[in-house]
Amino acid sequence: MSEKNFKIHSVKYNFLMNVILKTSTFIFPLVTFPYVSRVLGPGPNGDISFAASVISYFSLIAAMGIPSYGVRKCAEYRDNPIELGKVFQELLIINTLFTILSYAVLVLLVQIIPQFKNDSLLIYITSITIIFSTFGVEWVYQAIEQYDYITVRNIAFKIFAVIGMFVFVHKPSDYIVYAGITVFGNVGSNILNILRLPRYIPMKKYKKYNLKMHISPIFLLFLYNATTTIFTNLDQVMLGFMSSNKEVGYYAATVKIKNILTSVITSLGAVMLPRVAYYLGKKDNKAFARLIKKSFDFIFISAIPISLFFLIEAKPIIDFLAGSQYLRATVILQCIAPSIIFIGISSVTAWQLLIPLKLEKYTVLGAIVGAILNVILNIILIPKIGGAGAAIATTIAELSVLITHIIVLRELINENKFIEFIELYKVILASIIATIVILVFNYCVTVANSLLECLLSGIIYFSCYIVVLFIVKNKMIREISKDIITRLG
Repeated sequence: MSEKNFKIHSVKYNFLMNVILKTSTFIFPLVTFPYVSRVLGPGPNGDISFAASVISYFSLIAAMGIPSYGVRKCAEYRDNPIELGKVFQELLIINTLFTILSYAVLVLLVQIIPQFKNDSLLIYITSITIIFSTFGVEWVYQAIEQYDYITVRNIAFKIFAVIGMFVFVHKPSDYIVYAGITVFGNVGSNILNILRLPRYIPMKKYKKYNLKMHISPIFLLFLYNATTTIFTNLDQVMLGFMSSNKEVGYYAATVKIKNILTSVITSLGAVMLPRVAYYLGKKDNKAFARLIKKSFDFIFISAIPISLFFLIEAKPIIDFLAGSQYLRATVILQCIAPSIIFIGISSVTAWQLLIPLKLEKYTVLGAIVGAILNVILNIILIPKIGGAGAAIATTIAELSVLITHIIVLRELINENKFIEFIELYKVILASIIATIVILVFNYCVTVANSLLECLLSGIIYFSCYIVVLFIVKNKMIREISKDIITRLG
């Protein structure tokens, strides 16, 4: 194999594929949850959730930061199959060693801890995800930007899993079967990855492997992922200890809504990482700067209005998505909505700047700062205002992460003019005008149905927002409209 054997699609195409993939990860649980919760009941469902949460930590150890690092490193060498094959094999060797270590610790703990031993079959079935994640090497396909293959394959296996669930899961005792089907739906598609790999990666033995060069960046990314995992789960744990389970339920509902929004907004980051790493590897600084500018523009144009809309329309959104019994979560959603903006911007600073520029240690620093601040604010605010306090703590903590990144990157951002402030001001102006319009609409018109209110408000708000962006001649909105006209023409 002397040249690359794969097609590189445009960033827009890859972004669309990744949005579809991210959206499917939320749609499928919405389809299956009502059925599974009724058929299995709270006991078996709790067992499955417990096993999944246990395995998530062992998966973190097995992965050891390689999925993120592998995307960056393989993207640098995607035009050089020989070097790409060597780097791939080095990372797979490291990944395999940590997978063996992770499994050894898991088996030991299953024998020692009674609760693990009682659920040993379920834990071992769920642990199959570790093996398939390691040898499925999804990061290689992301590095060479095969997002259409990743998306189609992933959705197809999820559909098979949903069909399998309805066919084989009918009573509480089927929870083991359901766990197996869930594993199949999540990582079964990685079997195809293994079979397709020789198309893209030379399967030859190299004389000398340099594993040592990868250890430091991999460990830093592991620390970042571990800190972020703790950071994002800590608020609910602390809320459970310091408040009631009901309050945790209200908070969890808002977090799910926030996660759906942020996953779509940050989808661009996952797509851009391999492309940014590729340009940096080629020392094409102009293409690199152009991509970063577009990333910031996209985050501003999407995250700011979405955050404001969910802040204004929190009540009907909660009523529609979670039900009237969750209306107490309205204030919580309003408190956590601004974090969407901070998470969106920090996804660019982390995944498209710090990590490709090999400044991973500052992503770890940002996560640690956010985690410490989150704990302190949770201790102060949760006893006083419950879930709203946790939401405020999360929002401020996410802002602190972003500020940490900006302090580190300020010279680079200023030198390259990554942020076009005139375009940012246009987005803010359009968002404010759309907000005023929707507030007047809500004051003048009463809509009894929450779904109808969400639809009407959304149409009015975003139509007004887009019209104002056209009037003030926002660059990105004009570029998108030209693209659409060209395609239709």
